[in-house]
Parts: sequence; structure tokens; C-alpha cells
Amino acid sequence: MHAAPTLSDENYSYHGDTRWQTNMTAAEQTAASEGRPVIVYFWTTWCTYCEDYNQKVYSDPTVQSELEDFVKVAVNMDDDGESASRLQREYNVNYPPQHVIITPEGEVLVRINGYAGTEDFLSYLEAGKQRYATGESQ
Repeated sequence: MHAAPTLSDENYSYHGDTRWQTNMTAAEQTAASEGRPVIVYFWTTWCTYCEDYNQKVYSDPTVQSELEDFVKVAVNMDDDGESASRLQREYNVNYPPQHVIITPEGEVLVRINGYAGTEDFLSYLEAGKQRYATGESQ
């Protein structure tokens, strides 16, 4: 079976060459203080498309550069913790991979359901930044 190998420590998980926070509260606080939107990545270790993100999308230098404009949070959907379950319910996420771009207050700006190739992913990121800048939510 194809799996998405992911390194992690107490505060971060690493997908491809990208470091994602694992504490949503801390991420929201950082986003609010820095005036940046949050991108929440919902993933699992058994998700083949998550591995495609690791190998094909997150490894792209342009994607890495664009992701710097966001506070990044990764939520392991296999984690039975209350925080992961609450976030899945709050953002109506029930399969991986999914990304939700939100304001620091949690308002949804953009949803990326399923896998998006590099060019499409970059378009979603740009739409999220534009909606954040103009105060437009979904």
C-alpha cells in the first residue's frame, strides 16, 4: 500500500519539505499577530493523494514560496484527539486530502477538496490571499 510518510515532533509535522504546525490555537494566534491567513491541511498516513502532495506539490519551489504567506496547520485525521475531531466537524471535512484556507478568526476563504495539481493549488492559494486581503469569505 502506498502511504504518506510524515515526520513529526511535538509542535510540527513535515510534509514533503514543508513544516506545518499541529496546534491550531497557536497557529490562529500567530496568524492574528502577523496578519496572515491560515491554511489547514487535513491528511492521513494512508492517503495516496497526500503522498502526491508531498512529492509533487509541496516540493515545488513556487508552492513553497507562496505557502510562506500563510500560517500552515496540518491535522492528522487518524488522530482521535478532540482537537482533530473538532476541526473536522467545524470545517465539514470527512476525507483526505482537504485544505481549508481561513481567516485567523476561522472564517472560510477557500476550500480545496481532494487533490489539486501544482498550478491549481497555486490558484487556490492566490484566491485565498485575495479574499483575505479584501475581507471576502465563502
